[in-house]
Amino acid sequence: MKKILICDDEQKIREVIREYASFEGYEVCEAEDGVQAIEAVKKQDFDAIILDIMMPRIDGFTTCKEIKKIKDIPIIMLSARGEEYDKLYGFELGIEDYVVKPFSPKEVMARLKVVMGRSLKKEENVFEISGLKVDFPGRSVYVDNIKVDMTPKEYELLFYFVKNKNIALSREKLLTEIWGYDYFGDDRTVDTHIKMLRGSLGKYRDYIVTVRGMGYKFEV
Repeated sequence: MKKILICDDEQKIREVIREYASFEGYEVCEAEDGVQAIEAVKKQDFDAIILDIMMPRIDGFTTCKEIKKIKDIPIIMLSARGEEYDKLYGFELGIEDYVVKPFSPKEVMARLKVVMGRSLKKEENVFEISGLKVDFPGRSVYVDNIKVDMTPKEYELLFYFVKNKNIALSREKLLTEIWGYDYFGDDRTVDTHIKMLRGSLGKYRDYIVTVRGMGYKFEV
């Protein structure tokens, strides 16, 4: 189930969007202002955020900036103002869409569906969790926005793990898929490269879990 965060200081707006989003099958969380939204993003993973601009404590633009520092989550902005400047500034910050109040909840759901579709296509090429980012086309790995240099086999191992996340993989399977059918090495080859890969991942090394008596898995 996809999870979204609705951030608006108007309770009635949150309630209306929640009702429609829940009907569409989304898991919904709420935040009354930008501070709550930022804290929620630090603690949970969201597939999209519906974010109001005019809010107490922290406005939507500032909230968007802070959220994007934590994770690149698709954001739809809501605003009672339809000025071109606000829209352009929002898109410069990386939002996916902009909806002017008053709005139709059905329109917001339609826009959310489109944004989710874009996000799914992006996920096919880029995998992100916490501060770990794996860019498949670019053959690059980033830890807290810093590019990490890895050996070719480390890249291949990590890419294979991510594509098969939450699946226990035997050492034999890894040897076959990464090193090839004609490789005559033993299990220690896998263990050695896993140790190197964990070292490259730093504080995110624990995503690679040892499965006793079998092998490893990338656990999300």
